[in-house]
Amino acid sequence: MPRYEYRCRSCGDTFELSRPMAESASPATCPAGHPDTVKLLSTISVAGTASPSAAAPSAGGGGGGCCGGGCCG
Repeated sequence: MPRYEYRCRSCGDTFELSRPMAESASPATCPAGHPDTVKLLSTISVAGTASPSAAAPSAGGGGGGCCGGGCCG
């Protein structure tokens, strides 16, 4: 289930809630009980590793260039 970050306009605290996507815009009450909150825009972090061949195409390897190889000659 996705986690969403909210900020309380009354006390300034930020907090997270796990809720379905369909409820992401629904009102959220802060842990201190204040109902005046706003949903924050969150950045998405994806962790992982890429193999060297997947990270960048090799130079001059006939791999397609800027447009996938069909129109660049």
